[in-house]
Amino acid sequence: MSKLEVSIDGQIFEIEMALTPQCGKECSVTVNGKTIPVIVPDPPDSGAGLEWIIIDGRPYELTADKELRWLKAYSGLHRVEIFDQEAKVQQPVRGDGRVKAPIPGLITRILVRKGQVVKANQVLFVLEAMKMENEIRAPFDGFVRSLPVTAGQTVAQNDVLAELSAS
Repeated sequence: MSKLEVSIDGQIFEIEMALTPQCGKECSVTVNGKTIPVIVPDPPDSGAGLEWIIIDGRPYELTADKELRWLKAYSGLHRVEIFDQEAKVQQPVRGDGRVKAPIPGLITRILVRKGQVVKANQVLFVLEAMKMENEIRAPFDGFVRSLPVTAGQTVAQNDVLAELSAS
């Protein structure tokens, strides 16, 4: 069993599960003390990051960043942090401070300015994609070092939206 703490948009979940569930088989996952049946189907051959799982009898279609920093579901784009409770170091990898567009879209709002101090999980931008508004959040506490985009600008996946420096 693997014990994880998963933060989705700042909401913390304690999860226990088998380290590598077999694809296509039902496994039990314990979330905040409640055991839930989960089916993990065979992964797609395309490597596009599109997956689907069945949780407690309900199917969910998900798209995830290869580094599991974000997850897109029907409800929108969600920031994810995963902490291995059995690891010696409990901090997530911060990266180099570049905040990148997780998907292509239109920057509809910029909620920060260059030089501004920001807190982890603070909304920096609103990115519209496929008629949905997605909040792009700060990965850690710091300040905005550069802001190379403007409201109304179309961006591609992985375009740099901001550069942050740790405070």
